[in-house]
Amino acid sequence: MHWMRRFLLFHHGRHPRGLAEGDVNRFLTHLAMQQNVAASTQNQALAAVLFLYKYVLEQPLNRIEGVVRARKPKRLPVVLTREEVEMVLARLEGVPRLVGTVLYASGLRLLEALGLRVKDLDFGRGEITVRDGKGRKDRLTMLAVALCEPLRDHLRQVREHDADLRRGLGRAPLPDALTRKYPNADRGWSWQWVFPASSHYLNRTTGLPHRHHLHETVIQRAVHEAVRRAGLSKPAASHTFRHSFATHLLEDGCDIRTVQELLGHKDVKTTMVYTHVLNRGGLGVHSPPGPAAEAAVGGERGS
Repeated sequence: MHWMRRFLLFHHGRHPRGLAEGDVNRFLTHLAMQQNVAASTQNQALAAVLFLYKYVLEQPLNRIEGVVRARKPKRLPVVLTREEVEMVLARLEGVPRLVGTVLYASGLRLLEALGLRVKDLDFGRGEITVRDGKGRKDRLTMLAVALCEPLRDHLRQVREHDADLRRGLGRAPLPDALTRKYPNADRGWSWQWVFPASSHYLNRTTGLPHRHHLHETVIQRAVHEAVRRAGLSKPAASHTFRHSFATHLLEDGCDIRTVQELLGHKDVKTTMVYTHVLNRGGLGVHSPPGPAAEAAVGGERGS
């Protein structure tokens, strides 16, 4: 309603049925040029106006051409040092600490970590299979040796789902149409969540009680509090562990193509942002501290 009202006020209260695509164009361009709104805000305004015409007035607009688009700022990711990562993880407890360690040690997105199932952990090969990641792609990433024992201990506790099965619970929702193909697979241990939620819910489709994975806000709030308690000035969040994972691998000399595969980036240009965080450039070039540079610094100090 807010953007619909703004649209009408911009056109001095004229009825929207008397306006056309050109009027929408001027409104959106005004937001970008005079109001300096963000690109996401401009997109939100466009969606609201399109909704007004399509569903309220039942008068869908044609393609709107020539809109001056608000620029989306290119920002560098927030990265923690190794010491800062340890400080944050040390202030997490229980499952949030284990999830945070997985995010940092394997470079996963938060929902990728929470969406892991028991079968996705390969302790023998030291691999984690990420199913249906961003762009609906599967990929492999590393399972750190230091994580194996904590994860095994955690899974022993999760294995209590056997008691749930005896009470008619312990089912995990399956992706796509697998429920129809394998009716009892949702009761199997391999399909259970690595990080299950503490409560159950009733599946509207099957009418059966299921247990979903841990909600992302549980981890987000825990990390936010840990960053505050660590006294960090950086606006770090759960996704910062993934940025730190990539940056620290490149610091250690890992090939950028390997990092790209581990992160699941479609284009290596996306991974290249971490070379800018390192302030090294694509080839890891360092500024040579030659005599001329030293003399220049000495001259500045003496002036």
